[in-house]
Amino acid sequence: MKGLKKKRRIQIIALAALALAVSTALIGYGMRDGINFFRSPSQVLAEPPRADEVFRIGGLVEDGSLARGQGEVIRFRVTDGGATVPVSYRGVLPDLFGENQGMIGTGRYVGGVFEASEILAKHDESYMPKEVIDALKEQNVYKAADGGEG
Repeated sequence: MKGLKKKRRIQIIALAALALAVSTALIGYGMRDGINFFRSPSQVLAEPPRADEVFRIGGLVEDGSLARGQGEVIRFRVTDGGATVPVSYRGVLPDLFGENQGMIGTGRYVGGVFEASEILAKHDESYMPKEVIDALKEQNVYKAADGGEG
């Protein structure tokens, strides 16, 4: 009788381990398109991503680079002080979007241009995403709005 209990216990443990492995694999498979990695313009130019890879880019909208094209297409350049990447976006920009302002865009890097599917702008004078601040500090470009370290 003891041998049967031990065998049953081992079977239950093996089945639980298999169920855990399968559920982990399914969660990873389901999230594969939902995970967007952040890159600064310097990182994008140093190691260009694949054309089918969706990622986030962030930095400051370069002064004098905002141009509205035919229809809904908007073009501008995003910089971290060390590198500049051209961005193309089709849609309506957030109200607080402007030149020399912080932004994060989600999209793909195709043919040397970041084709954004979503643009986020900072929501007040003092906030900027941590990733953007870190990228700007790396290039010695970041200056906090209040004179402090952000």
